[in-house]
Amino acid sequence: MCGGRGTRLGMGEKPLVEVGGEPMVDRVLAAISPVADTVHATPSPHTPETRAHLEGRVPIVETPGEGYVSDLSVALSRVERPVLTVTADLPLVRAADVRAALEGDENGSLTVCVPVDRKRELGLSVGTRFEHDGRQVAPTGLNVVGDGPDSVRVLDRIGLAVNVNTYEDLEVASSVISERF
Repeated sequence: MCGGRGTRLGMGEKPLVEVGGEPMVDRVLAAISPVADTVHATPSPHTPETRAHLEGRVPIVETPGEGYVSDLSVALSRVERPVLTVTADLPLVRAADVRAALEGDENGSLTVCVPVDRKRELGLSVGTRFEHDGRQVAPTGLNVVGDGPDSVRVLDRIGLAVNVNTYEDLEVASSVISERF
């Protein structure tokens, strides 16, 4: 998913914002390509530069740019299920994170979350959250949409916790990148 306006970050097209000298969308593609059979990009009219950046590299599914849920619905109508969905603002995600999320998946729908305490510990923004098994968790931006039952998997992985929505989140991502690599 790479078609959002990215207004909270205020740095142009969010998928192209660089972390560690590389656009976030490229980092996400590098992480999911070894795990997924086919990767599609879902730009919108709000992300024409992202579309141009990805054209010829992966199939494009154009979305209307009416919001995440609407764009996701359009994308899902054009691909076969089950489908892994990943937002372009997870610059630290690794193939191992994706494999861990998918481990044991039985073609159902899956929401991958991280503990809210972990996000706060890292100094990250916390938007949507809910209680699962007695603790507060936050969706990561990595999900599976399938035809089977819905489930939640909680993983305490930094690559899934760092979802860049604010400038402060970007600073955390950049700091972690410089420490890890």
